[in-house]
Amino acid sequence: MGKGKFPVEKLQAIQTPFYYYDAEVLRQTLRTINEEAGKYEGFVVHYAIKANANPKILRIIREAGMGADCVSGGEIEASIKSGFPNNKIVYAGVGKADWEINLGLDNDIFCFNVESIPELEVINELAAAKGKVARVAFRLNPNVGAHTHANITTGLAENKFGIAMRDMLDVIEEAEKLANIRFVGLHFHIGSQILDMGDFEALCNRVNELQNILDSHRIRVEHINVGGGLGVDYAHPNRLPIPDFKAYFSTYAKKLKLRPGQTLHFELGRAMVAQCGSLITRTLYIKKGAVKKFAIVDAGFPDLIRPALYQAYHKIENITSEEPNDTYDVVGPICESTDVFAKQIDLNGTRRGDLLAIRSAGAYGEIMASQYNCRKLPIGYMSDDL
Repeated sequence: MGKGKFPVEKLQAIQTPFYYYDAEVLRQTLRTINEEAGKYEGFVVHYAIKANANPKILRIIREAGMGADCVSGGEIEASIKSGFPNNKIVYAGVGKADWEINLGLDNDIFCFNVESIPELEVINELAAAKGKVARVAFRLNPNVGAHTHANITTGLAENKFGIAMRDMLDVIEEAEKLANIRFVGLHFHIGSQILDMGDFEALCNRVNELQNILDSHRIRVEHINVGGGLGVDYAHPNRLPIPDFKAYFSTYAKKLKLRPGQTLHFELGRAMVAQCGSLITRTLYIKKGAVKKFAIVDAGFPDLIRPALYQAYHKIENITSEEPNDTYDVVGPICESTDVFAKQIDLNGTRRGDLLAIRSAGAYGEIMASQYNCRKLPIGYMSDDL
């Protein structure tokens, strides 16, 4: 999605800040996922709703045949409303409330990814009250590190997620005692924005070790769920808009030793939607400081919190200027020093009224927006609708 592919005249007429989604980039990403995952028998892909729950995004992903990965009752509701089949919805999360579990039971979702024995006992109790049997997979903490930001690493023993590997046999044995629980799988997730395939290989090796232990106890697992985590190229959204799904899926195909009849489930979020989205913001002022020049825009961290929260990099383009480059700090209007999108970056010469596109914002952008400072939530617009 190059600079020239933004419908600038149409975007100029919309009140900023807002999210703009390129539907063709999204559809091409989904076609690539289906093509690469489709090379291997038993590969099942779910979309992690937490990355972006815009209804128009969800509809396109559902139309591509993906399942849904949910981490809240609200996400289960959004998935059902968007038409995802109930039998392709998985529900994870370390703190599931009773109403959320009941929602999953009432809608006969495919699987609960369970993170503790106390949670398992509650699911069994609630399922018994409804005369139902809940399908569960146990999320194991594989103690596998990932080369990513510390705040989005989830697979280490020190993290709050999952059940310790040493407890695997005990929790499976406990599940087999419960009349309203059916154990169907193992679930893993080691983190997000992972670009080193070696991290996924390490997970495969750990899963293989655990499966060997289960084989020795004659325990059969129907489904293996390896989560998601595949990253995107934030530096080159124009040149590399599609993540390396070929390497991702082939890594699991080569390194993970599935048993006959097992299905392998993936929960991709960022990799599906990040590159199709941009936050469009209007330049309010150009302020010349003592040592630098500021482009002050009308978007702030309530609209896109990732740079403030994770020190995340997003490429920024001036989509209305062809003037020679100048160097700016791009900052928002919020009265906090963390309200900075980028420091000392080159942009085409920028003036009041110019539109800037903050790229690769389709994941964890609109969905994490807040109304801090009593600001209105940004609206998301699909290219199909403009």
